Amino acid sequence: MRGLACILMFQTHCYDAWLGGDARKTTFLEGSQRLGTLPAPLFLFLAGISFALVTDKLIRKNLSPAEITHTMVRHGARILAFGLLFRLQEFLIAWGWAPWSDLLRVDVLNIIGLSMILMALTCGITLAVCRKAHDSNQDVPAGASNQGMPSGIPKSAKNGSGFSRWRIALVSAAIAVAALIALLTPPLYTTWRPTWLPWPLESYIDGCHNLGSPQPWLFALFPWAAFAFAGLAAGFILFSDQARNQTAKTLAIFAAIGAAAILVARQLDHSSLHLYSTYDYWHTSPNFLMMRIGMLLVIAFLSYAWCRWGLATWGFSPLIQLGQTSLLVYWVHIEFVYGRFSLLPKRAESIPTASRGLLEIILFMLILSLLRTRIDWKKMGWKKMGWKKMARPVQPA
Repeated sequence: MRGLACILMFQTHCYDAWLGGDARKTTFLEGSQRLGTLPAPLFLFLAGISFALVTDKLIRKNLSPAEITHTMVRHGARILAFGLLFRLQEFLIAWGWAPWSDLLRVDVLNIIGLSMILMALTCGITLAVCRKAHDSNQDVPAGASNQGMPSGIPKSAKNGSGFSRWRIALVSAAIAVAALIALLTPPLYTTWRPTWLPWPLESYIDGCHNLGSPQPWLFALFPWAAFAFAGLAAGFILFSDQARNQTAKTLAIFAAIGAAAILVARQLDHSSLHLYSTYDYWHTSPNFLMMRIGMLLVIAFLSYAWCRWGLATWGFSPLIQLGQTSLLVYWVHIEFVYGRFSLLPKRAESIPTASRGLLEIILFMLILSLLRTRIDWKKMGWKKMGWKKMARPVQPA
């Protein structure tokens, strides 16, 4: 799924950056931009699934809720730091013509990092509440509630209904937060806008930047973090013991639920029933969120089928390869599309020329990905060149 997100991201950025003249008025660019609404939800959804995987492992290791929260908050903070570093890099490369406010622009990496921090807090609070509820139900002498009891998940919760209750609580909490984000998004972009906050902080809520109103091309916590929480719920289901033994069946059920969500969202979008005075389907509507989450669930099953039974089983898969280094290729390709080192002149090319540039970007990023994963940089040439004692080889970012 990450590889697919990379390809969709490449085509969106390339056509947006390079098409010019009459090519910008075509349905081709419009279709490209509509496909461009998928990469960010895909990355956030997968961040939620990966977060669930790591958290599930920590729970099975019997860590306490506080330890789990601390560990996962650090992971989120690391991604947020990458996002801020990326903005600094872009500003320095564009030194001389980029405004200083670009340093504070909200991008998808920032929101992935913040979403992970919020997911860590949500999981930690949920686990702590469940832990407290479990302890209060134990018939043990006063002062001996922790004797023989691990600090995290109770021993009885490692199997049977106890473990299921913890998992159900985490899934329910993730779905509840995703729904809350979806319902709060429209008013936070209109009547409830937190204009009392400085714009760098308000931008994380509604993507206003320093332009006075929410901007559709920026990524804010509302509604984008909801995709991460949807992935978190899906991940906790996928990594249960029952689902691990029936992955294909579980993902097929996901796809069926996703198809139903798409139909319901479409029906609501075309109905006269609206909960809010201002209806903006593509940017703030809960129907948009439902439609996209439905599509993500369907894509999850199709991706599994591709890797299990499709062409990916025949040998080397470019999609899988790109997905292994999605952060690296995201970071690098921006400079060769939008940056100072753009492969083609911006806003000046025809569709065929921009398509050729897109193929070059895909090829270059695939080569970069292979260099990152297939070469052992620790062993390559350092000893022969006599640098082993002088410096440690540095892994590519």
